[in-house]
Amino acid sequence: MENVLVAEGVTKMFKNKRGIKDVSFIIKQGEAYGLLGSNGAGKTTLMKIVTGLTKAKYGRVMLFGEDIDLYHESCLSKIGSLIETPSFIGYISVEKNMKMVSKYYNCRESMDDILDLVGLKKYKLEKPEKFSLGMKQRLGIAISLVGDPKLIVLDEPANGLDIEGIVGIRNVILKLRERKSTSFLISSHLSSEIEKICTKVGIMYEGQLISECDMETIHENFPNLEEYFLNEIKMKTK
Repeated sequence: MENVLVAEGVTKMFKNKRGIKDVSFIIKQGEAYGLLGSNGAGKTTLMKIVTGLTKAKYGRVMLFGEDIDLYHESCLSKIGSLIETPSFIGYISVEKNMKMVSKYYNCRESMDDILDLVGLKKYKLEKPEKFSLGMKQRLGIAISLVGDPKLIVLDEPANGLDIEGIVGIRNVILKLRERKSTSFLISSHLSSEIEKICTKVGIMYEGQLISECDMETIHENFPNLEEYFLNEIKMKTK
């Protein structure tokens, strides 16, 4: 399988001594890589570097065989992302928000299909400023799907969603992997959700990637992902 993302020794430390240090991992085509860690472990910082929102001080990120710092525009045209909070214009309709993004990507696919995937089609004429947190999150995920990206980066995608919403987004991820071999980088502090959708997991702790393992091996050796996570943290802090 083709390497979609390769991170090599990625490091970025802030003045408060938080950040990430010497992080390396690979995501192949069709894989869903889960970053699991507590708040402040460095997951969002890593995702911002991968999506070009900030630069690493050391190391490099290769997307589809190209260095993101050298081929910024080319790399970013192939990825979709939702980092921290959804970005959209609250006072115009969902449909107009989607059309604006589609023009940026010169995309001709039906926005209705994407909205239907995330359960927002019937709300397309409404203004998202009045939406609940969960509905705003769904719109953010819908926007990340515009342009048929080959890699989708989702930072806490279940944030604010009810059970039905979480299951719906999970099914979107599974469908895209199955039908289009789309790759995913997904962060969460909820082990149960990562366990259901990811093929491989990396454990973040105090800015470092302390362990990674494919989900099949985890299930062979531990009752669940939570036990694997706790075991790796315990080993690190002995």
